[in-house]
Amino acid sequence: MNNEYDNERFFNQYAQMPRSKEGLTAAGEWHQLKPLFPPLQGKAVLDLGCGYGWHCRFAAEQGAVQVLGIDLSEKMLEEAKKRNGGPGIEYRVCGIEEYRYPENTWDCVVSNLALHYIEDIRQIFQKVCRTLTPGGIFLLNMEHPVFTAGVGQDWLYTENGAPWCWPVDQYFMPGERKTHFLGCDVRKQHHTLTQILMGLLNSGFTLEAVEEAEPPVEMLDLPGMRDELRRPMMLLVRARKT
Repeated sequence: MNNEYDNERFFNQYAQMPRSKEGLTAAGEWHQLKPLFPPLQGKAVLDLGCGYGWHCRFAAEQGAVQVLGIDLSEKMLEEAKKRNGGPGIEYRVCGIEEYRYPENTWDCVVSNLALHYIEDIRQIFQKVCRTLTPGGIFLLNMEHPVFTAGVGQDWLYTENGAPWCWPVDQYFMPGERKTHFLGCDVRKQHHTLTQILMGLLNSGFTLEAVEEAEPPVEMLDLPGMRDELRRPMMLLVRARKT
């Protein structure tokens, strides 16, 4: 997995994003993701690609007794420890692909906006299923295939600079996509909707919810937010270990 997040320029730009400064309430998908969480009282929670640790803190506040957040970025975890540390929360520098996934260990595994950096996503699904306890929940939010298949992951613009349309190309050709984000060249992985959903089903999961992120009404007046209604940016899935 590539790690642009320890690039000083990229990290400083990321730190200025509303979701970085204000947390979950500033994330346009939170009103959809939050209800998908199972009851966490007394549970053990693993966060894959935890970033600043907002979801780790949420899990602890909901009564989780053990929370582990892993991330490849040392800079991200430094911020996580400052902002979202607490009893029962551990942060560890570790890639999603490198984690050992001990068998029948976690009651809930969360991954928010990290899996679109993973090339072999099916392998991660299998490992997550293994590490979950029977009936455990896998809750993921990743960039939507329509977004990752976007040409340059950007709009085409009119002559006056307004977003005109969102071009999609090579949808059925999974693999690396290069884009420019927060002033840096970033490499992501495109997966089709079939690969994601069937990958979960074939790895031992039952799908309980599939949603496409839409900004809440109260955020629609924020710059650029209404354009988020024109194409899906994120895919949210709740899956239960069968």
